[in-house]
Amino acid sequence: MPRSRLATFLIVTSFLSTVTYLGAPVDGTLTTSSTNVFSLDVLSKIHTDYDTTMEASSDFGHIVAATPNGVFRPTFPADISALIHLSLSQPTPFAVAPRGKGHSSRGQALASNGIVIDMPALGHGDHHLDHRINVLVDGMYVDAGGEQLWIDVLHETLKFGFAPRVWTDYLHITVGGTLSNAGIGGQAFRHGPQISNVHELDVVTGTGEMISCSAEVNPDLFFAVLGGLGQFGIITRARIRLEPAPKRVKWVRLAYSDVHLFTKDQELLISNQASRSGFDYVEGRVQLNRTLMENRRSSSFFSASDLARLTDLAIKTGSITIYYIEGAMYYDDNTVTSVDQKLVAVLEELSFVPGMVFIRDASYVEFLDRVGREKQKLWSAGAWDVPHPWLNLFVPKSRILDFDAGVFKGILRHANPVGLILIYPMNKDKWDERMTAVTPPGDEEVFYAVGLLRSAAGDAGAGGENGLEQLERENAAALDFCDREGIGCRQYLPHHASREGWMRHFGAAKWPRVAELKARFDPRAILSPGQGIFSPVTMAAASAAGERHSASAFIAS
Repeated sequence: MPRSRLATFLIVTSFLSTVTYLGAPVDGTLTTSSTNVFSLDVLSKIHTDYDTTMEASSDFGHIVAATPNGVFRPTFPADISALIHLSLSQPTPFAVAPRGKGHSSRGQALASNGIVIDMPALGHGDHHLDHRINVLVDGMYVDAGGEQLWIDVLHETLKFGFAPRVWTDYLHITVGGTLSNAGIGGQAFRHGPQISNVHELDVVTGTGEMISCSAEVNPDLFFAVLGGLGQFGIITRARIRLEPAPKRVKWVRLAYSDVHLFTKDQELLISNQASRSGFDYVEGRVQLNRTLMENRRSSSFFSASDLARLTDLAIKTGSITIYYIEGAMYYDDNTVTSVDQKLVAVLEELSFVPGMVFIRDASYVEFLDRVGREKQKLWSAGAWDVPHPWLNLFVPKSRILDFDAGVFKGILRHANPVGLILIYPMNKDKWDERMTAVTPPGDEEVFYAVGLLRSAAGDAGAGGENGLEQLERENAAALDFCDREGIGCRQYLPHHASREGWMRHFGAAKWPRVAELKARFDPRAILSPGQGIFSPVTMAAASAAGERHSASAFIAS
């Protein structure tokens, strides 16, 4: 027996010490109740060789490391169910974490001493599952496996003239990964986040059940999983709403030196009076300092002469910060003759610095995959595989100017960051409060997404300029400022170091419901342990108290 297979056999045999049943062979069409770990050949799908486990021990953030005991490569969704049943059969269940492209930043997709599920393995080698992106034109939706990349979903749906309505900026990540968080981007002001555009899900819960759910069927699980940070189940299929796809895009950036005008115009663009006739995509960014050290992503848009004009603007105005609204107006063969007129009408309503408008014409795919192309440049230059201490916040509209003054013009005043700082508003009524995802508390109709998407390009160990330690200190200072000033922000792609932090994150209204759903769908707390929300010890205490389905048991633990 090869050494790697022998290691697999020895490790998994220890997991199986309490499994006493054998069953008849089954195929991948059988339900969870008849699934058998041996018939699904779970053992042969767990890989324990060094290279495989090391690859699954870190993520995009390169901040947290956690080595799993093995990596599971499923062929069928039922394999995932069998793996979970295997875990639950042990006196001490092992943790299970689904991993798509590992694009988390704080170890959220890791499973120390547990099993990482290599989601992209789904469907390989089986003719029924080879093609896990199916477009249903009559229903205007696409069924996509949770392991599928959004870029592949885009290319497949475009064959039929359709596309999903909302996109993240980076498309080379999985459907299940973004839906477990929310999935935001420049179209969210109009259509809500990606989780607001899902009809139906197939989920494997933390009890091993394979359940189809929607807003009408098994709604508790449906709304729990959407934005649920992987705590309630593993998404194996999502039915996603489509719209007719445009062919081309008028891609626009507008420069501002006044944050009041910048935010006023952004809010105008996402308002009901402007959104239907204006931009189809609205984002924004902040350029710190007067150096205008454009990152690679920006350089593909601005020409050398554009950068020179922007530098002159910063010098003449004495601005600490320059702001950009980034907008896109879609068009196709039927609207090609009117799109320029429409764009002019929109620009006439805005208050950007005169003359500081930059327009590019791009194909729809070129625009949506803009970050993917820049990633390849960064990878080739050795600037991608570095620590990424990203901090993403949702900030109430009423406090965005306070945040600008305290963080951009205060804490980060002298920073010279490598990376991006994004800032753009969204409409809260496009989010469904039944979902686990959180938005800022209160009744404000608009909130801002602020992303400090910076890379530790300096000496991370010594904490030098742009090093990891410096960026972490600045992130902590920004969070302390928000707490001290009562800004009421919430983290997106959240990371909290304590249970109390997670309770504050979900809030007094939502936390008891989250705890109750965890008790129902993952009572042994084996799913996605890297989030650090629920511990097996806490769950076991609640179970021992006979209150497995009581939120109060978790809150009191």
